[in-house]
Amino acid sequence: MPTDLTSVIAASARWLLAAYPAPAGALSKALAEAQARQAVTLAAALRYPTGLDVQLLHLLGPSGAQRLDWVTGCDLYPDGDAWRTWVDETVVSWAACLLADCSLLALAYQALTATEHHAAASGLQRLINPNARDTDAAALLRHPDLLEGIATLYRAQLVELLTVDNAALP
Repeated sequence: MPTDLTSVIAASARWLLAAYPAPAGALSKALAEAQARQAVTLAAALRYPTGLDVQLLHLLGPSGAQRLDWVTGCDLYPDGDAWRTWVDETVVSWAACLLADCSLLALAYQALTATEHHAAASGLQRLINPNARDTDAAALLRHPDLLEGIATLYRAQLVELLTVDNAALP
């Protein structure tokens, strides 16, 4: 059984970038993609904190992108490309929360140490400390009002998880 989250991270980040695109230009797109991938990586690590959780995900499969398309009011890929089945709606919602809310992001970063994926913490700098160019490249991706429809889907569960996890930290 696979124990990595690569397919969920790739599909969920791709969905976020399609729904909230970067401005024109290769550098802007690359910077926005880096931030989306980092947010999704952190959200996926919190959602599936152990190898067993990841194995269950691969056995049962994620939720897919249909509800996210409905909430945003668009069908980004009407052909139903196969990668869309690996989009995890909870992970996307949590990533939206992290992109839009710095206080939740700080709590999530602390909670990452309690997961088996804590090695991912070293690669989250564009998400944690974005510079001006990062912020410009991800203007839509980090806009709280635009992300609200997606973020509200599972924000309560994320807040509860972070409150419980951070209370247990030394």
